[in-house]
Amino acid sequence: MSAPESRFVKACRAQPVDRTPVWFMRQAGRYMPEYRAVRKQYSLIEICKQPKIAAEVTITAAEILGVDAAIIFADLLLPLEVMGLPFHFSAGEGPVIEKPIRSNEEITRLRTDHAADLGYVSEAIRLVCRHFSNHLPVIGFCGAPFTLASYMIEGGGSRNYLHTKKMMYSSPQSWDELLCKLVAVTSEYATEQVRAGADVIQIFDSWVGCLSVEDYRRYVLPRTTELVKKLQASGAPVIYFGTDTAMLLPSMRETGADVIGLDWRIPLDEGWARLGNQKAIQGNLDPALLFASWPELKSRAEDILRRAASRPGHIFNLGHGILPETPVENVRALANFVQERGTL
Repeated sequence: MSAPESRFVKACRAQPVDRTPVWFMRQAGRYMPEYRAVRKQYSLIEICKQPKIAAEVTITAAEILGVDAAIIFADLLLPLEVMGLPFHFSAGEGPVIEKPIRSNEEITRLRTDHAADLGYVSEAIRLVCRHFSNHLPVIGFCGAPFTLASYMIEGGGSRNYLHTKKMMYSSPQSWDELLCKLVAVTSEYATEQVRAGADVIQIFDSWVGCLSVEDYRRYVLPRTTELVKKLQASGAPVIYFGTDTAMLLPSMRETGADVIGLDWRIPLDEGWARLGNQKAIQGNLDPALLFASWPELKSRAEDILRRAASRPGHIFNLGHGILPETPVENVRALANFVQERGTL
């Protein structure tokens, strides 16, 4: 690990720190001119697969914003390719799975023995860790079983996740086999990121908020818990983040993740209370507030810090990723404000 004694890693473990650490999901993105310049030369996937460029993008964003952690630049869906499920990015529409998974036979054909082919992500992490030495912790990440399975089944984004739920309800054994395969690949992939120097792993469950509590507990919780345990065996703390998950928080706590990420739809103190005030917590400013006037943005950030009440284990973040067109100066000013105001 590159910075195991950093305030960010300590906060992940709910240990006392001198001030609230802050970083942002989608730190490197289209809102940043430096990233747009790189994208003129390379596609998103090309950046991911060239460690020097992925490292450069990661480092540049963290240094421009002055945040307390750098998250590696990669894409959630990279493991699908090594499982035998090609995808591409369609302009303005996000990822497209070329042949969505709809049958047990297709699930059986998925491979789990090529996770090592994703080594370019770990190599990028090594380069970032070498650059920052022990001055800044590095976050690795992977997709959660449910969210990755949903992409594989739906073929891309979805409004109602009909095909996904149909498989869950009508073919629970096939569904579980798919999640088992995803856990096998993502656990190896993310553990290798820790070996390369990542201090923390974040699991993104971006779409899990579409589920009822009953369905989450029956079809998702067991395999997500398995993934969390496998990653914790690497020695790194695990952050588990989903959107629209206010009703799922008590169940998400049962995964055993060290940190639960909150979106903006629930007040931070209320979300923490639903977790029994036992876990570290990350969040949870609405990304759209970065477009607001500074007095409004500052007021909302202060409110989150007030709700955290200087308790150990709060990491300031957005409730989702930074949006395109976000003014960079607002993101930088927010990070600076949290670091000054968040003294504990």
